Amino acid sequence: MVSRMFRMETGVDKERLSLLRSRLAATNTAASPRLRALRGTADDQELPLALWALDAVGDLVAGLAGHTWGRWLHVDLLWVDDRCRGAGLGTRLLAEAERVAREERGCVASRVETWDFQAPGFYRGQGYELVCVIPDYPEGVKEFTLTKRLA
Repeated sequence: MVSRMFRMETGVDKERLSLLRSRLAATNTAASPRLRALRGTADDQELPLALWALDAVGDLVAGLAGHTWGRWLHVDLLWVDDRCRGAGLGTRLLAEAERVAREERGCVASRVETWDFQAPGFYRGQGYELVCVIPDYPEGVKEFTLTKRLA
């Protein structure tokens, strides 16, 4: 084996980050027949999805932000103002996001990450199943990954 010296650098570099992403995508595409089949199709486009609940004066009281890719909905953020909890806004936002993902974007499943003090029980109540628990992420907190079949 040839021994080589490498220089390591830290710092944010948008050009290198773009190059890193494209090279990793190329490596993954070459390694996976499923990814090869997905590349260049409509399902390969990451599309944002956002829903907002506004009160009578137009103030934000709840919202959901996520994206679809690979026929999956990924719920990134779901928040309901404390004053509006219990009114079903979270359920309505999630159901609408799932409907849009399923009916308009052809998604077959959904995923979400949530912490133990947030909403794992809420997602289970909406039909999501626990697939992963990461303890101490961050320290003293558990992160849950949950998924749901949409089709």
